Amino acid sequence: MNTNRQIIHMDQDAFFVSVEVRKDPRLIGRPVIIGSLSDRGVVASCSYEARKFGVHSAMPAKLARMLCPHGIWIRGNMDEYSKASHEITAILKERVPLIEKASIDEHYIDMTGMDRYHGTQQYARELRAVVMKETGLPISFGLSVNKTVSKMATNECKPNGQLSVDTSNVRPFLNPLSIRKIPGLGEKTFIKLSDMGVKRIHQLAEVHPEYMTSILGKNGIWLLNKAKGIDDSPVVPYQEQKSIGTQSTFKSDSIDLEAINYLLTTMVMELAFELRQNRKQCACVTVTVRYSTREDVTKQAVIPYTALDSVLIAKTKDLFKQAYQKRLLIRLVGVRLSNLVSGFEQIDLYSESEEQYSLCQAMDKIRRRFGPDAIKLASGMNLNL
Repeated sequence: MNTNRQIIHMDQDAFFVSVEVRKDPRLIGRPVIIGSLSDRGVVASCSYEARKFGVHSAMPAKLARMLCPHGIWIRGNMDEYSKASHEITAILKERVPLIEKASIDEHYIDMTGMDRYHGTQQYARELRAVVMKETGLPISFGLSVNKTVSKMATNECKPNGQLSVDTSNVRPFLNPLSIRKIPGLGEKTFIKLSDMGVKRIHQLAEVHPEYMTSILGKNGIWLLNKAKGIDDSPVVPYQEQKSIGTQSTFKSDSIDLEAINYLLTTMVMELAFELRQNRKQCACVTVTVRYSTREDVTKQAVIPYTALDSVLIAKTKDLFKQAYQKRLLIRLVGVRLSNLVSGFEQIDLYSESEEQYSLCQAMDKIRRRFGPDAIKLASGMNLNL
């Protein structure tokens, strides 16, 4: 483990709620719940006041209403949350050497080698103050030797806090915490470890590596390292966040718009499935049209973060209409989704109707079982390009 790294984790406090509070200060101190009120709806986010009643994200709306009957429900506006996210990212990018946007509301910053440890701590404080002053949104940070410990430090000092854990204090900080606090530890693994009597991180850190491997496979060592405060994963520069895309060259140049629109729809559905499989969403769609003259025309649009088929298909078709102006034969079309961040469920639980979200889940379940080509649109099945 490199103990000389200086990694800052910055996380917005109840981000969606904070954006709503900025817009309407009357919500300050109130049990605010972002999500849909229907019985099939879910909680996308909630204020800390609502959390005191047991409400949490991804909870069914029906249960949340039972736990917090006086909660103030807001459907939410993904466009506003996306804009606020971009605003914060822009502020941070201007002021740090290396930044990774881990999700819509959290960033990792690598300050290794920039200053002495306490200098970095002071700089993190100043950075946090700048974000709060310029955006009016609360933010917390953790500073430590790697991404795992810094994120856990942030989680321990939220809301509206800051915590530094230096090398000598990594294990003392981690040891008494519940294993639930380890990022990436799922519910099934928690239950399995709890049944073994392993409920605290210090207990997990003492389990023999071979035994961890026997019960959890390769993830056992990964989890054991996290319990010991070991994490060598790098901070990935934001501008190098990968995109995903696909393109199709036609057998012969075509002007069959019905077939082309069907093809674009199929391409987007495949890409959106890949996003959801990787628990990602995108904020930018790019469409490329190559004419028979070999001239390329590209159109791009920034959109609210999403990974839902319906949103991406509509935007892709709109961009294609913008790109296809010359009425010439087309040789190739391509679609690329970029500005990727983590957290599909966090974003899309409410951004579309519950029916759209449920439809995506059902189709993905079929794809995972029978393969990515198991789901096709009925219209256009016989179209050929």
